[in-house]
Amino acid sequence: MTKIDKAVVLAAGRGTRMRELTVDLPKPMIEVRGKPVLQHIVEGLRDAGVFRFVIIVGYHAETIRNFFGDGRRHNVGIEYIKQTVQDGTGRVVALARDFTGGSPFILSYGDILISPQNYRRVVDLPNDREAIVTVTRGEDVSKGGAVFVNERMELVDLREKPKPGEPTSSWYNAGLYAFRPSIFQFIAKLKPSPRGEYELTDAVRDLAHSGKKIQALELAGEWADVRDPEVLAKLNQQL
Repeated sequence: MTKIDKAVVLAAGRGTRMRELTVDLPKPMIEVRGKPVLQHIVEGLRDAGVFRFVIIVGYHAETIRNFFGDGRRHNVGIEYIKQTVQDGTGRVVALARDFTGGSPFILSYGDILISPQNYRRVVDLPNDREAIVTVTRGEDVSKGGAVFVNERMELVDLREKPKPGEPTSSWYNAGLYAFRPSIFQFIAKLKPSPRGEYELTDAVRDLAHSGKKIQALELAGEWADVRDPEVLAKLNQQL
């Protein structure tokens, strides 16, 4: 078992579906239950034993930097990397290669809210697994990633936003991963997707197709992509 103590958090996006809520605020800084989504993520990972973070910032980067600083207030160390070109989740992860320094790392999208016990389950990467991809059920896979697994819950395919008529799955990519450094080799070979972006999910699929074992892990408890004002309102009602 490899214990992971580094995390890369993607927090560069604006979140246009949040409308006026993100005029002055990056989406990961929207408050849910009294604190920013990003703070829920940092604290959840910290409590699972992750103490070194790089946060990839972009839109209103200074809001995130001003809030977290060097991380000391949250008992972690935080560095920042600015994403200047928004060209997909693949390219943005590549920015963190030097930070990871050849070690395994956790990758989290910066706008997801999950039950904290799940973080403890992804920081232990089995020695015979190259990656962990978390999944959840009951979501519309046409809005995210459809994850295809075998009977051992090993990932065999991953498709971003499948269109009607394309193969689909009941497993939805939950946006929290554990990776060994090998993922960077596959990111480096990415070609733009039909949407014109370099997709991390294409690199994950290529990693699986190379014969490496990727574990799909179903999250327990709550999971939410804080994607629009309706989701936000519902989460804050559940206090």
